[in-house]
Amino acid sequence: MKNRYFIRWLITLMACGWLGMAAQAQDERFIGRAPAPDFPTGLDWLNVPAPLTLSDLQGKIVILDFWTYGCINCIHMIPVLAQVGERFRDEVVIISVHSAKFTNEGDTANLRQIVQRYGIHHPVVNDRDFLIWRSYGIRAWPSFVVIDPDGNVVTRDAGEISFDVFETYLSAMIAFYDQMGRGKLDRTPLELALEGASAPSTPLRFPGKVLADPRGNRLFISDTNHHRVIVADLTTYEVLDVIGGGRGRADGTFDEARFNQPQGLALQGERLYIADTNNHQIRMADLTTRTVTTLAGSGSMSPTLAIYGQEVGDLTLRPLRSPWGLAFGSSPDDLYIGMAGMHQIHRLDLRTMRQAAVVGSGYEGQLNGTPGESELAQPSGLFFVNGDLFFADSESSTIRAVNFALNQVRVVSGTTENNLFDYGDVDGPPGVSRLQHALDVTGTPDGRLLFIADTYNHRIKQIDTSTDVTTTLFGVGAGFRDGGAEVAQFHEPGGISYANGRLYVADTNNHAVRVIDLERMDVSTVTFPNVERLLTDAPVVVVGGNQAQGAVRLLDVHNAPIGPTTLTLALTLPSGYKLNPLAPSSVTLASSNPQIAQAAPEHTVNALTVDVPLELLAAGDADLTLALTLFYCEETQEQLCLIDMTTLVLPLRVQAGAPSADLTVRHDVTLPAAYDDPLQ
Repeated sequence: MKNRYFIRWLITLMACGWLGMAAQAQDERFIGRAPAPDFPTGLDWLNVPAPLTLSDLQGKIVILDFWTYGCINCIHMIPVLAQVGERFRDEVVIISVHSAKFTNEGDTANLRQIVQRYGIHHPVVNDRDFLIWRSYGIRAWPSFVVIDPDGNVVTRDAGEISFDVFETYLSAMIAFYDQMGRGKLDRTPLELALEGASAPSTPLRFPGKVLADPRGNRLFISDTNHHRVIVADLTTYEVLDVIGGGRGRADGTFDEARFNQPQGLALQGERLYIADTNNHQIRMADLTTRTVTTLAGSGSMSPTLAIYGQEVGDLTLRPLRSPWGLAFGSSPDDLYIGMAGMHQIHRLDLRTMRQAAVVGSGYEGQLNGTPGESELAQPSGLFFVNGDLFFADSESSTIRAVNFALNQVRVVSGTTENNLFDYGDVDGPPGVSRLQHALDVTGTPDGRLLFIADTYNHRIKQIDTSTDVTTTLFGVGAGFRDGGAEVAQFHEPGGISYANGRLYVADTNNHAVRVIDLERMDVSTVTFPNVERLLTDAPVVVVGGNQAQGAVRLLDVHNAPIGPTTLTLALTLPSGYKLNPLAPSSVTLASSNPQIAQAAPEHTVNALTVDVPLELLAAGDADLTLALTLFYCEETQEQLCLIDMTTLVLPLRVQAGAPSADLTVRHDVTLPAAYDDPLQ
């Protein structure tokens, strides 16, 4: 959905849309009037044991999420929907209807990779022929349809929707059906069969970008789904260092630092700049001191685009929106950022620490012209040479270039029309050539040759800049095979870098880095001689949790006075076990009456004692629900990792003048029966 419509949609929504309906639940606007079309038979379903029908979902509130996996707006909604699914796990079923924009996205095997890559844990159906899309009259990605418990369509809307909007609307809808008796909410959990993460034969997990450093003889790899950056020797591929210790958001030493699906990389001396995509931040790793600091981005996602040309400071206080590609310009102070989620390119001045959008109006499109009037579509990879900043404009399936001296944006590969659906797999000059969702571009130091990661075509292509003619170098269909140009295969390569006559490719869906020798014209795969440096960060086996998965435990009533206080969560693990520092243990809190008791909803658990600030606002009763997700593993060998998922309900009785209470909640984690005897 284009940004020009997003702001208008959000204002309309807040004025008279879902929020207005939530405030008027009593007028029965949560009751659908038209039966929802059922799902056609014969479609591929993921994360469920069998295809679903609407009759299977009677008594549930159903949210249909229409998406396509290359769309950045759709990617933004994945964590929001996960939060919605967790918050309303008993009443709401989310179904992601994947109606593919690109041919490659319609392949179920590729869709399965995406489900694993982004950790989608609700049903997904492959609507490759747009059958469900057409039956619901959908016009844009992402779009959402809400179906009531009787199987009728209640509302439909398009664009990114915040969790707060979902929560307000769904809370009111659930209350309406509970209180008014309209339909019967079925709170039985939906049976799932989650797509297990296939274990790759490499120590990488969906690597997104690579950066070759011939001067320092190093290779940097964004090991995206391990949430780290690997530093290797460019010649031997020996692992020299690892930046980041797992998923999260934290500065500090290389071991302490945390990232969330890092992508683009840029190097200046001994400083490595990292696009921390899902944290919406730009980070800097000092390779000498082995420390990571945040340069830009507050850690939240910006709800709007940046105003073209407007410089801003206080960069760590300002939100960014899915930075994906990085490159330095002619000055060592000019760091260019492919801001995929804003459809713009930004420049970060490292001398003044000010930032501005320097290419792209923010409207999504393939419009060329001056940098300010041009429209971009998810710029995801950057390369600067000889005054030209080349960028892989993924959703327009083009390689484009901006020349600031000439004040011009132009196409160098792909369609020249302003048409985001004009893609393919064709060699030739601009206007004739066609790409499919290319994610990166690099080139020789003299700028004579450019190289493209033509991601959805599973190919590596070349542009001769003297003629702007694109030709295919490698890739004969999705797969994993080394060798010459007639046999070599890639699978959605997302990153590419050039050094010393070789191309280094982040072969994302193959969980590998591939090397193309341009003299011998063959492909090989990087193997790390000291692979144990990468394997020690993850347990070998991950199994289900305790014997009471999803158990709910009601605690005794606690009395407490009005005012701020602290709830202490005290955990005990089985002997010989520890919290897994590489996994995201957490506690989620919800109050049955926020006018009496309030707490921040999300808290990370990285110690056996967690202090949670509470605000007790008025006299009365409220239930505080604590949903625990704890990952714990063996203290020594770390060969076994388990999950404990338990919900604790703490009844609070708040009274003015009541004596201070010890609000301590204790939870003893017990091993599953199959593991309490090591001989079993």
